[in-house]
Amino acid sequence: MVTVTSGNLPPTRSLGITSTGADAYWSQGGSVVKGLEESDRAYRVRAFTRDAAKPVAQELEKRGVDMVSVSLVVGNTEQVYKVFEGVDYAFLVTNYWEHQSKEKEVNEGKLLIDAAKAGGASRIIYGGSIVGAHHFESKALVTDYARSQSGVPFVDLQAGFYGTNLLGVIPSLLTKLQDGLNTFPWPVPATLVVPFIDIAEDYGLCARYMFALSEEGFPNGQSVVTHSEIMTLPEMASQLSEVTRKKVIFRRISLEEFGENMRKAGFPVEPMVAKKASINSLSYRLGPTTISHTVLPRRTRTWRKFAEMSDWNEILH
Repeated sequence: MVTVTSGNLPPTRSLGITSTGADAYWSQGGSVVKGLEESDRAYRVRAFTRDAAKPVAQELEKRGVDMVSVSLVVGNTEQVYKVFEGVDYAFLVTNYWEHQSKEKEVNEGKLLIDAAKAGGASRIIYGGSIVGAHHFESKALVTDYARSQSGVPFVDLQAGFYGTNLLGVIPSLLTKLQDGLNTFPWPVPATLVVPFIDIAEDYGLCARYMFALSEEGFPNGQSVVTHSEIMTLPEMASQLSEVTRKKVIFRRISLEEFGENMRKAGFPVEPMVAKKASINSLSYRLGPTTISHTVLPRRTRTWRKFAEMSDWNEILH
């Protein structure tokens, strides 16, 4: 392994980072690497991926990360345990969308928790997410397992709403209308607050803060929401209009219309639409479990700044 560090050199810590599935899930893992690179502490980072030849993996390797090819699935238990040997900390991610199976994600998550513990991890951060949305329920079960069974200090570090979701990742969340208008067509009230996050820029900043906490300060067993800025959808639409000089508004739609839009975009949302209460999960769980920006090492990126730095030409009229 190699050292990922800057500045002064306190005792080096070894940290394992997982990603299962699509390159998009390296947005969290890659952000954690970025956050550690900015730290004045020294970390040796070992990252696990199915294909270390992928461009995203090669880029991380150039930045000093020890990339290890391994299939992080049940059935490959011996190799999974082996790659975790000697880690001090672990950052874990699982990917429901790879197979769209709650059972598989839960089993894979349990395997990663067990392997990190066996490898010597004294602290585990899991890239979980909100409870209520169907495709996040399995992550909640992994979190429950880690809290009750692992015996290792553990935090469920939930990502807020990805700003990149609006850049064509989920087309139904920001759409063009025929009259040249652009809209956020969501089935939520205009007063709902969204914890926007520039995932590549700021998620790792929050993870870095968590890893650096003292044993007493580490919020063991808690779920913590990360965000870059908290605002309403009309506020996001207004700022996007100002930045792009294109007309963007928020439009509240029915849950049924939202479900149909999501289906057209290729997302299996029947369970979420059937369970109406789950739409409230879009507000996330703000409050005491939300990281205060006053404790972070630097300022987070605002929605306006994210909008200024993004290309909206293919997204908006």
